[in-house]
Amino acid sequence: MILVRRLFLRLVASIYLVSFLSLGVQVEGLVGSRGILPVADYLEWVELQVPGVRRFFLLPTLFWLDRSDGALVIACAAGALLAVVLFLEWAPVPVLAALWALSLSLACAGQVFLGYQWDYLLLEVGLLAVFLAPLSLRVRSVGQSPPSPIAVWLLRWLLFRLMFGSGWVKLASGDPTWRNLTALRVHYETQPLPTWVGFWVHQLPGWFHTASAALMFGVELVVPFLIFGPRRLRLVACTAFMALQALIALTGNYGFFNLLAAALAVLLLDDEALLHVLRRQPGPPELSVAGRWPRPVLAAAAGVIGLVSAVEVTSMLGLPSPWPRPVTALHDAAAPFRSVNSYGLFAVMTTSRPEIVVEGSHDGVTWTPYEFRWKPGDVAGRPRFVAPHQPRLDWQMWFAALGSCERNDWFVSFLARLREGSPPAVKLLARDPFPGRPPAHLRAMLYDYRFADLEARRGSGVWWVRTSKGPYCSDLVFD
Repeated sequence: MILVRRLFLRLVASIYLVSFLSLGVQVEGLVGSRGILPVADYLEWVELQVPGVRRFFLLPTLFWLDRSDGALVIACAAGALLAVVLFLEWAPVPVLAALWALSLSLACAGQVFLGYQWDYLLLEVGLLAVFLAPLSLRVRSVGQSPPSPIAVWLLRWLLFRLMFGSGWVKLASGDPTWRNLTALRVHYETQPLPTWVGFWVHQLPGWFHTASAALMFGVELVVPFLIFGPRRLRLVACTAFMALQALIALTGNYGFFNLLAAALAVLLLDDEALLHVLRRQPGPPELSVAGRWPRPVLAAAAGVIGLVSAVEVTSMLGLPSPWPRPVTALHDAAAPFRSVNSYGLFAVMTTSRPEIVVEGSHDGVTWTPYEFRWKPGDVAGRPRFVAPHQPRLDWQMWFAALGSCERNDWFVSFLARLREGSPPAVKLLARDPFPGRPPAHLRAMLYDYRFADLEARRGSGVWWVRTSKGPYCSDLVFD
């Protein structure tokens, strides 16, 4: 698994690079001093709620040292630079540890904007990659020992939890659309940021979506058990997981999630299979113990991670907790580090697509909409590909539309930033319809969006149809 390890670490480096660059162009508008949820205000609130050193453990972030906009930008830039160093295969263990610490710091500072499952998955993958990497200055194909079976097992166990959990939560939720296999008939148009491929897949007949849902459950609930089987079964599982992630990526934009899941699936390969895929001949085998992690260290790490993840699994399965108090205390102590988690996307399928349209006006009579970069707005706007970049404001707008204005304080703060014309916040949008002069009035209207049918698409050129559902913020106009 020496070559597989090299490939995996380079994939992790690439995903880290994408994540830091993606966040770097948004971070000031999201949590900067003039952003939607300033991190300085957040940390000040935490200080008032949790006095003393305990707050550093509950919110482990380097931004306790510096809460400035410059610190946020530097953290993203440093993360991107370290990701390049890792891709070049230099100092993998300390670089991976630093990348994990920076990611954790930004996840804590990002509040609601960095609370997605793939943000946590990246933290978990990044932490486990530390133990997979060799203890050496360079990652090489010769002169180094293969990765420890313990480290490989931990990452495969994570892949199992990710895939099986995604299938289990859909059934455990009791959602009727999953149980009768009709969820995919609405999924492509109701997911947060669909692609134009998703539009065309949505037009396929109902039997196709039913069959697709059944096949998906097979991949998520049955195939994960092949992870722990013999070599041929692991290769089958790798192929199935890769295919599923490719189909998801083609029809929806999920940031770097699909890349992360695919990177984990790579660890089901071995060097022989990888060389076969690359059409290369294997070199002479070389045995070495150089760069090997001490077994006691790996055993201790595996014990802690295994116990904490076991608590997560029993909770996900809805089983009574069989764990003694010391184990649950260990789980609680590890929770703030967000690096051992349970996973499961779309436990309950959204069957409609409410969308918030923010409008501004100088006179309170003529209203002009703010256009977002990626989420649906103009019905003639074609759904586009944006992943692996994640436009986090656009994503949060999808979640906000599913709830109420009163339960989304960040949205009210966002409107306040638009009202004052905050450059970092306005920069998150496709364009500023009120350049140099913020609107005197703001309002948020709610619409129900649906994919257009083929007749409307060919006739009028629209991708969406929408109907008004009235004000989003209880008739409140911000002025």
